[in-house]
Amino acid sequence: VSALRNICNVTAENHTVYGRLALEELLVTAQKQDCLTVGIYESAKLLNADPDNVVLCVLADDNEDDVALQIHFTLLQSFCCDSGITILRVSGLQRLQQLLGAVDANRNQDEHKDLHCMLVTNPQANHCRLQEVGTYCQESRRLDQWVPELVLQER
Repeated sequence: VSALRNICNVTAENHTVYGRLALEELLVTAQKQDCLTVGIYESAKLLNADPDNVVLCVLADDNEDDVALQIHFTLLQSFCCDSGITILRVSGLQRLQQLLGAVDANRNQDEHKDLHCMLVTNPQANHCRLQEVGTYCQESRRLDQWVPELVLQER
């Protein structure tokens, strides 16, 4: 029984590692291809105007005590769920800032882009990492995790 439990833990750990790596590569690629919308307000505008082109909604938060942010997330999740858009919650805003170059050299170093909500668009771009992130989300939901979650780690 313990051997089976260890195999299941390794599989679950690999599942998370592959999901995390796929998401990181997908976000960087989407940004380079101008297929990434960043920011809660910008994302809400896009979802209102053109939800059919959105293939993934990433909600990032390291502080679940921010009530206003959680209300925004609830509304975004509801809209995405109703529209059939895959949702993924992540923690690790510093890693997202590293990946996406969120600090503008002309701004104060403490002022960052709003990375709390990101939308990946352009369903025609059949990026293999998008499929991997989708598979991660499907597997997580199959394991009773209604909104899949990932923890991004600084490097």
